[in-house]
Amino acid sequence: MLVDVLNQIDSIVWGPWLLILLVGTGVFLSCRLGFLQVMKLPRALKLIFFARNKGDGDIDSFKALCTALAATVGTGNIVGVATAIKLGGPGALFWMWLAAFFGMATKFSEGCLAVKFRQVDDQGNIAGGPMYYIEMGLGKKWKPLAIAFALFGIMTAMLGSGTTTQMNAIVSSVNAGFGVSTYITCAIVTILVAIITFGGLQSISKTASKIVPAMAVIYFIITVIFLIMNASEVPHAVSQVITGAFNGTAAAGGFAGAGLMLTIRSGIARGLYSNESGLGSAPIVAAAAKTKWPAEQGLISMTGTFIDTIIICTLTGLTIIVSGVWTGTTNGAEMTQSAFATTYGSLAPFILTISLTLFAFTTIIGWNYYGERCWEYLFGTKTIKLYRIGYIAILASAVFLKLEAIWSLADIVNGLMAIPNLIALLGLSGVITAETKKYFNHLAIRDAKLKAYKARRIGKK
Repeated sequence: MLVDVLNQIDSIVWGPWLLILLVGTGVFLSCRLGFLQVMKLPRALKLIFFARNKGDGDIDSFKALCTALAATVGTGNIVGVATAIKLGGPGALFWMWLAAFFGMATKFSEGCLAVKFRQVDDQGNIAGGPMYYIEMGLGKKWKPLAIAFALFGIMTAMLGSGTTTQMNAIVSSVNAGFGVSTYITCAIVTILVAIITFGGLQSISKTASKIVPAMAVIYFIITVIFLIMNASEVPHAVSQVITGAFNGTAAAGGFAGAGLMLTIRSGIARGLYSNESGLGSAPIVAAAAKTKWPAEQGLISMTGTFIDTIIICTLTGLTIIVSGVWTGTTNGAEMTQSAFATTYGSLAPFILTISLTLFAFTTIIGWNYYGERCWEYLFGTKTIKLYRIGYIAILASAVFLKLEAIWSLADIVNGLMAIPNLIALLGLSGVITAETKKYFNHLAIRDAKLKAYKARRIGKK
């Protein structure tokens, strides 16, 4: 009964209206910013490694990005992509790309506002995110909206994306791949998370900056090798993605077929769930980056969507389509495992288990920080330990909860987070544009001075 009610609420929250609002906000911001996700992407990718990290902040820009990626690169990149293709066919991958393309402008805007309106708490740490730019940017009368975002953020961290769904993904995957008891795995993960999270942002970001690049590179290599070994099938897979995006997909094998609207909805919904553009989570950690230019951190934040969806989700999607398993009866992680098995054989369960475990584990520690900042906004810093204890307790009990209800609840609170955030992004679009112009004017002046200096040096010689 409860599951049915949650599913009905979920279908309302994640109905066409929210998808249109999410993508529409991205389209609007893309137009206002001159499609900087295309024009400025090379600079954004360069900044990941070469940002100057000057200015106020708790961690450098690379660690801020890794912490954000720790939370976004999770089960959605494996299970979510498989689900989207199972429901909507190969064409769903195209709509994931489209959502990510416009989502990059949204993610830029979130990172920009996060730095612009960040505050310092009573312990000297940076505090920022949608709750702060709603209250400080839109004005005090909008504080109820900021409170709503913080409440939904805590619920998402403690009851949804941060704890239960990820722990269930880890314990079930490890049990299937290595035969380890779910209770033993749950205990080990809980202890590791407790050690990391009680160390605060420095501990979380340090862990994320080591695990995230490693897991991304490993998964990239595994999937690229798969696609190279099946190179002859890749052009046909890409063709299926393009044609399926505009025509839907006919029934084939165990695949029930999908109309165009189902294909679009599946791709956009799963894509946004994976990269979290517009949901308001990533700017919470972007605010802590060491920079004095809001737009600079916006560019770095933007690369998170590019890495998560354009690269990682694409590799997963093409692997599934090339293998042909999407027309069978499997779904979710089992489908992805079946895809790897067509080339890697008996190694497939181990590949998937390691990938899924790393992805889910980093999501747990990333979302812990998001929830903690939301908690601090509502209740102050003195009760942070209470939040952390509650987070760990819920994580430890995740294996006893019903998975279907967990996923529905996670979807609902995740979607509700987006509404206050999107209202703020639209209302503060003028601030975003002004900060962007200020940053690029600064770069133009700096480059002109550098060019003149080099010319003088050459002249003296």
